[in-house]
Parts: sequence; C-alpha cells; structure tokens
Amino acid sequence: MAEQSKILLWLSELRAPFFTASALPVIVGTAAAYSQTGQFNVIIFILAVFATVALHAGANIANDYFDHISRNDWLNDNKTPFSGGSRLIQQNLLTAGEVIVGAWIALFIGAGIGLLIVILTKSFFVLLLGVIGLFGGYFYTATPFKLGYRTAGEITIGLLFGILPVYGSFYIQTLSFNALPTPPAAIVAVLIFLVIFANEFPDFNADRAAGKKTIVVTLGIKNAANFYRAILIMLCVLAVIYAIANLKALASAVLLIPTISISAICFKNADAEKLSQKGYTALSKSTILLHTIGCIALVAAILLSKPA
Repeated sequence: MAEQSKILLWLSELRAPFFTASALPVIVGTAAAYSQTGQFNVIIFILAVFATVALHAGANIANDYFDHISRNDWLNDNKTPFSGGSRLIQQNLLTAGEVIVGAWIALFIGAGIGLLIVILTKSFFVLLLGVIGLFGGYFYTATPFKLGYRTAGEITIGLLFGILPVYGSFYIQTLSFNALPTPPAAIVAVLIFLVIFANEFPDFNADRAAGKKTIVVTLGIKNAANFYRAILIMLCVLAVIYAIANLKALASAVLLIPTISISAICFKNADAEKLSQKGYTALSKSTILLHTIGCIALVAAILLSKPA
C-alpha cells in the first residue's frame, strides 16, 4: 500500500494531464512533414513524443523544487488545478531532495531518448535542439538563469513548447530545412504562450511577493488582461493568414471555426475584475481548451490540405 501511495504521489507530481502541451506540438510538426513528403517514420515519431514528454516532466518537477526554494509556492494561497505547483513539498508528502532527484531522472531519460534520435538521424541540428530543450526546461526556474523570474518565462515556453518541437519533429521526419512548418510552429507557440499567461493570474500575489516578474506581475492585472486579449486577437489573425495562404477551404474551416470560437470565450473570460478574485479559473480552463482543440484542429487542417 505504501509503494502504491508513493506511485500515486509521483503521478500527481508529474502533472501528466498537461503532457498534451508537449505531445501535441510533436504531432503538429509530424503532420506537416507527412503533408509535404507523404512519409511517416513511426519509430522516430514515438521517440520524439517520449523525449519531449520526459523533458516536460523534468521541467515540471524542477519547477516545483525551485519554486519551493524561492518560497513562491509557500506564499501562494490561491492554488488552482492549473497553477501554484503540485504542493507536495508543502504538504510534506515528498521531500525537496526527492523532487529534485526526480527532476534529474526525468531530464536524463529525455536526454537519453534524444541522443537515440541523434544517432538514428545522424544530425547535429537535432542534438542542438535537444540541448536547448533540456537547458531551457531546467533553467526556466533554476538558478542562475531563472528565466521564469525575469519576464522571459512566457517567451521561453513559447519557444520550448511551440517553435522547437514543431520544427524539430518536422526536421527529424524529413531531415531537411524548410519554411513549411514555421507558421504552424508560430501558432502553437502563441497557443502555449497564452496558457502560461492565463495561469499567471492566480499566482499574481505569490509571484510578486517572491520577486517572480511574470508578465502579469510586470504589467499588473488590468493591463495584463488587455495584453492577453491583444495576443488572442493576434492568434486569430495569424490563423486566418495561414489558412488563406496555405489551406484548402474545408481545412480552413476546420482550423478557424473552433479556434476563433474558443478564442471568443477566452476573450470574455479575460475580465480583469474577475481575474483579481481568488479561485477564478475560467480563463485557465478556456485557454487550455483553446490550446488542445487549436492544436488538434491544426493537425486536421494540415492533413486535409495534403497534396493528392
């Protein structure tokens, strides 16, 4: 029973339900590669998904440890299912030492799978992408860089969970440099940027007290809510431009109808007054839904526009 309980604790620590944030970009990039070449290396794809998810898990766990060290999670009295960390250290269910070792193990697994991909592809570029992903995920909250504490976290996440996995998964399937995956990568980057952004509102007081300069802390809740809405509009414009330039009519509808519809819900939920209230999670919920459905719609649109 004790061992089973420990396993459940670690499943909670991993925050596995949010692994879609790392798996979906790989699927988007792979779909773009298949759309162009008509080829699909299933082994490379599976390895890419597992490597990206393992690095994501390591970053999640490391984030818990370093937010414990900075006292951020200790100061947070507005924990939600989407923000505020797992709180397993704060509840004395896992020790800080166990958590940081868990982070290193997950990152080591991700790096190991990544090296296998490098061996199979014989590509230095893949190695470079892996190193950026590994160090970016760890130093998101780890010293000395602490990117998430320096108003660079949101852009870092957009790179690590948008640009890199989409373009990287395209490249390992085709082993060619191409501008084709750049627009989908940009769309996915903006989607995950918005997820991180939305999840910062409940953490506003704790982040400010811990010196974590997120966009919300830097701008304040009202200005940050307006900025969120501006980025949301930019996402819709980007999706429309991409659809007009690259997609067939049906594919455009598949991408734009759900993306714009859920964006409208997110726009409504980005209410500064409500975002100032404790326990308000509507924006986080709708933004995560936007990311998930948006990525799935993007995959479907890409495949529907595949040349005959």
